[in-house]
Amino acid sequence: MSGKLYGLGLGPGDPELITLKSHRILQSVPVIAWPAPDTGPSFARSIAAPHLPGGKIEVPIVVPMRTDRFPAREVYDKASAEIAMHLDAGRDVAVLCEGDPFFYGSFMYVFERLAADYPTEVVPGVSSMMAAASAAGRPLAARNDVLSVVPGPLSDEELTNRFNAADALAIIKIGRHFKRLRALIAKMNLLPHAIYVERVSLGSERLMPLADVAEDTAPYFSMILIYKGGEDWIQALPGSKI
Repeated sequence: MSGKLYGLGLGPGDPELITLKSHRILQSVPVIAWPAPDTGPSFARSIAAPHLPGGKIEVPIVVPMRTDRFPAREVYDKASAEIAMHLDAGRDVAVLCEGDPFFYGSFMYVFERLAADYPTEVVPGVSSMMAAASAAGRPLAARNDVLSVVPGPLSDEELTNRFNAADALAIIKIGRHFKRLRALIAKMNLLPHAIYVERVSLGSERLMPLADVAEDTAPYFSMILIYKGGEDWIQALPGSKI
């Protein structure tokens, strides 16, 4: 019999936000695979590290950090072939994924290649969006509010349309688009409702009103939360717990 493939959501960074189920699987599987940049350590593996008992076979999935289209198919083709060899040998494999595997998670590209041929289980994780709202002390959305998750690289026209259509927003992938996004948010008179969150749940976490951020760029693990929905008490909350 083949081994089982697991996609483990590890949460936003704090090792204590790993679910009990992910922890149990991390302890038991003989093989773990994890995404890694071509330079520097793997964030996903660093989250899991305190829970790893040692003695695991490890499969790094090295993804070059570039601004053009990723995932590169050859990267996930190669990694999936290596994972498949372990599965064919009867070894269970857990693929680690920061956040949630199916919420902009890298595991979905392994799932695409292997799930049809091997027993597969996906374990959800705490997303950075939920962790950011908790850290800021502001609900994301309430009652009939429409919440939109908006990638920062979209054009100003598309962003404007989505900002107007939603009651609450989580703007992700802001990085080098930060200055443009902040200017657009200010132009739409949404700056008083916007919170900037960086490296949520980590020791270097930063939270502040977007209007107070001096930088023109933002790190990869950052986002902007905006609430303009129907709950007046949410709109009246201070920018964050700072």
